[in-house]
Amino acid sequence: MTPFALLYALHVLAATIWVGGMFFAWMVLRPAAVAMLQAPERLKLWADVFRRFFHWVWVTVLVLPISGIGLWHMRFGAMASAPRYVHIMAGLYLIMLALFLRIQLLQLPALKRAIAAEDWPAGGAVLGVIRRLVGINLVLGLAIIALASARPAL
Repeated sequence: MTPFALLYALHVLAATIWVGGMFFAWMVLRPAAVAMLQAPERLKLWADVFRRFFHWVWVTVLVLPISGIGLWHMRFGAMASAPRYVHIMAGLYLIMLALFLRIQLLQLPALKRAIAAEDWPAGGAVLGVIRRLVGINLVLGLAIIALASARPAL
C-alpha cells in the first residue's frame, strides 16, 4: 500500500466514523430513545453514548487533519495550489471541530451536572442544545462528503 493510499484510507475511515456516528445518533437512536425512555433514563443514556462516541470523535479529529494535510501535500504540493474544494473541505472541518469542542467542553459538562443534580428539565435543555449542534455538524459532514465525492466534476 502506498503512503497516499494509506492516508486516503485513514482519512475516509475517520470521516465515516464521525459522520456516520452522528447520522446514526440523529436519525436512529434519538427517535428510539424518545419513544422508549422517560427523561431521566434518556438523559443518562445520552451521557453514556456521548462518553463512548466522543472517544472515537477525538481520534477522528486528530486523524482527519493529519491525513488531510498529508494528502494535500502529496497531491497538490503547496497549499495555494490545491483546488477550491480542498480549501472548502478544510474550512468546513474547522467549523465542525469548533462545534464538537463546544459540545465536549461546554455542553457535556452541563449535561453531567444536570444529571447529577437530577435536574431533568435543565438536562433536557442542554440535550436540546447538543442535538442542534450535532444536527449542524451532521449537515456540514454530509456536505463535505458530497463535495469530496463530486470533486472530479469541479
